[in-house]
Amino acid sequence: MKVLLLNGSTHKNGCTYLALSEVTKVLETEGVETEIVQMGGGAVRDCTGCNGCAGKGQCVFGDDMVNEIIAKAKEADGFVFGSPVYFAHPTGHFLSVLDRMFYAGGEAFFHKPGAAVVTARRAGTTASLDVLNKYMTDAQMPVVSSTYWNMVFGPAPELVEQDKEGLQTMRNLGRNMAWLLKCIQAGVRQGVTPPAMETEHWTNFNR
Repeated sequence: MKVLLLNGSTHKNGCTYLALSEVTKVLETEGVETEIVQMGGGAVRDCTGCNGCAGKGQCVFGDDMVNEIIAKAKEADGFVFGSPVYFAHPTGHFLSVLDRMFYAGGEAFFHKPGAAVVTARRAGTTASLDVLNKYMTDAQMPVVSSTYWNMVFGPAPELVEQDKEGLQTMRNLGRNMAWLLKCIQAGVRQGVTPPAMETEHWTNFNR
């Protein structure tokens, strides 16, 4: 079993990395392999809605790591999406990555457990969690929770380390993720497979 953790922060060893690392410690003690993917601070192209990715399973724009993450996602069993809060929402470049990643390679995420983790100096965390959770619910992913909302507070890593409740929340999140992955694995051994979704029907207007 493997969990892919995406760090949407531009700071490689910042607050979000610290929060994700706390999750990985527990996952690894539970026998779950982990990998943290750093988004980096470079420019990321937005999704243009060109639909060029249809049927390809990858984005037609090969200018950044989107397709690389989709390839990793196909081999992963669970995900944690982490981001700092910028103006009460996840980072703009992370949202651009997620838009293109889920639009072009959504099948790599279907029915796999996922969790959102956010970090903030003070506020905007619940709004940011709501944004990230919507990607997962659209991809039919079981959303993994913890003993509080998945957030830590502090404008710097050394201050996040003082948020004992927040770090405890990260550890409990790791335990819940490991438990759910093991339950899914046990179900597969018993022949339990993900449900087939109905043929997609879009309601574009209501009378």
